[in-house]
Amino acid sequence: MNDEQLLRYGRQILLPDIDLAGQTRIKNATVLLVGLGGLGSAIAYYLAGAGIGHLILNDFDRVDWTNLQRQIVHNESRIGVNKAESARQTLVALNSDIQIDAISQRLDKPALLELAQQCDVIVDGTDNFASRQLINEISLRSAKPLVSGAAIRMEGQLSVFNVTASSPCYQCLYGNSANDEQLTCSENGVLAPVVGIIGAMQATETLKLIAGFGQTLDGRLLLLDAKNMHIRTLKLVQDPHCECHGLRGSVLLSDAQSGLP
Repeated sequence: MNDEQLLRYGRQILLPDIDLAGQTRIKNATVLLVGLGGLGSAIAYYLAGAGIGHLILNDFDRVDWTNLQRQIVHNESRIGVNKAESARQTLVALNSDIQIDAISQRLDKPALLELAQQCDVIVDGTDNFASRQLINEISLRSAKPLVSGAAIRMEGQLSVFNVTASSPCYQCLYGNSANDEQLTCSENGVLAPVVGIIGAMQATETLKLIAGFGQTLDGRLLLLDAKNMHIRTLKLVQDPHCECHGLRGSVLLSDAQSGLP
């Protein structure tokens, strides 16, 4: 680590739980972040600022005016620009010391799995159940931990999945019955800072996994009620009947072979 990096990350290196060894692990890490909306904006900002050596950003959507209330990685000059590319431009200006790759198309399972196998942690910043279930499957197949968050109205939640063979996964929590009816920000609204709070927590959990300090939310679900500023944590256990756990570390078959959507 050079003198400029020691100066830039000095406030983190001062922390006994991180020190130079932890910052070096952060510098050498690769993180795949899917979704550069409200959650992804905060996640990306803090991971880039903290010095994650390689960020892979994926989002096929484009910036529009309704995003700017909460998606702080974008700005007015980027209306119509792909979100992954818009985020890349912002983060390069923040930290030119790291590698940032923007992938602007919707990825199929094999392409997403190939990216996941290159990373240390997968972070889910998406806003719908179908994407979250797919990312959970990819996390299991690649045997890479998943940091997952969600926010709507004035509420948020956060957990860490698939850290060990005994860890619960996203589908253990929601099963196959989850759907997106009446759960979109466009239908229900969202308070801008709530996505920032959850996104910042996702970045924190990611850094803990990489640098190896503290107790992560593996096996726990954090629930935020921002209206009353109340936070509680529930215990999660692996569902022995969850069909996803047979996927752990498995080779990705064709959709027809796997029987999965």
